[in-house]
Amino acid sequence: MAARLPACVVDCGTGYTKLGYAGNTEPQFIVPSCIAIKESAKVGDQAQRRMMKGVDDLDFYIGDEAVDKPTYSTKWPIRHGIVEDWDLMERFMEQIIFKYLRAEPEDHYFLLTEPPLNTPENREYTAEIMFESFNVPGLYIAVQAVLALAASWTSRQVGERTLTGTVIDSGDGVTHVIPVAEGYVIGSCIKHIPIAGRDITYFTQQLLREREVGIPPEQSLETAKAVKERFSYVCPDLVKEFSKYDTDGSKWIKQYTGINSVSKKEFTIDVGYERFLGPEIFFHPEFANPDFTQPISEVVDEVIQNCPIDVRRPLYKNVVLSGGSTMFRDFGRRLQRDLKRTVDARLKLSEELSGGKLKPKPIDVQVITHHMQRYAVWFGGSMLASTVSTSNRFINVRSSFFVTERGNQFLSVRKCFSLNTSNCEILFGLVSRSQVSF
Repeated sequence: MAARLPACVVDCGTGYTKLGYAGNTEPQFIVPSCIAIKESAKVGDQAQRRMMKGVDDLDFYIGDEAVDKPTYSTKWPIRHGIVEDWDLMERFMEQIIFKYLRAEPEDHYFLLTEPPLNTPENREYTAEIMFESFNVPGLYIAVQAVLALAASWTSRQVGERTLTGTVIDSGDGVTHVIPVAEGYVIGSCIKHIPIAGRDITYFTQQLLREREVGIPPEQSLETAKAVKERFSYVCPDLVKEFSKYDTDGSKWIKQYTGINSVSKKEFTIDVGYERFLGPEIFFHPEFANPDFTQPISEVVDEVIQNCPIDVRRPLYKNVVLSGGSTMFRDFGRRLQRDLKRTVDARLKLSEELSGGKLKPKPIDVQVITHHMQRYAVWFGGSMLASTVSTSNRFINVRSSFFVTERGNQFLSVRKCFSLNTSNCEILFGLVSRSQVSF
């Protein structure tokens, strides 16, 4: 049955979870990765508290319903891409599968994603929940960066389909710069940037609070998020951008209209410098975080320079953007320009130090943008899962995690197979219960 039905692809992020069936170009559901639970501090005998706890375990909401429950305690089980509360995560997955996907987990293979440098313990917890709680017939936990690379093949900028590149994955809670060589993540060179979509929202909120007094306090964060998503863009030159707004403000200043949730009256605010200052913290992080002052272009350059010398040129040539926080207009163009300047300055310095005797070969720097960028990880998983599940051929895969059970421990054993870049099967492996030894 599982071989005939499409696989379920679930990409759990810090802010949002994307889920749907393999073979689709976009996820069927995008829900906030939060859960609303009842937290009661009632005094009573132990038996009554135990009974009430059992009832409260069934009284919870996820996603948008959780956000709209003011009398409940809203929890976010994923922080900076890593699951922190596994009990809540299991409840969250239960609703994801049965309420949203409306799937029978025993009839579908599942592809889940994991962040870079995910711990083996987290992978084992995930396998334990999926096999023991949901009894899935097959499971594969895919690295998000490799899926994002596969999704970039849809771009016209990509000349050849390669699994070597630098992935900049920026979501709501975390940004990673991940080098991938021939489908393998170079884990020792991964860099973490403490700036993501949520930080841009907070910075925009701070700017609006300082200037606009008409925003209801309880809606300031929601308003800042709407302004960020609707009006923000990346400017090529900060000084010139300020000058544009000062000389012809009516042309560039936009208006945002919202409705007060209490009085139900409309309020209007002007959106000026906030349009470009929000995303600018990627390139000038000191604006929002005085403890981190390294621009994203320098982080990318440092990551590639830390990699083995024979893969550096391919990594510069294939810088792939992934995640909603890379969707700002001209983000890729600005990053490519700044990264190119850094690389050219190093080559020029090398030539000067050699006294003009050495003429370094120019390095091709290319930042790949594409229309599947926002859901690149999910789309990559959908593309690869559909290819394998429909053909029912599980060979020529890059890696598989075969899970065996010994007592209460789950052990992950990596098996590597030959690489075949002629099709999409190289990234996808399935664990079947028939393959699991107990």
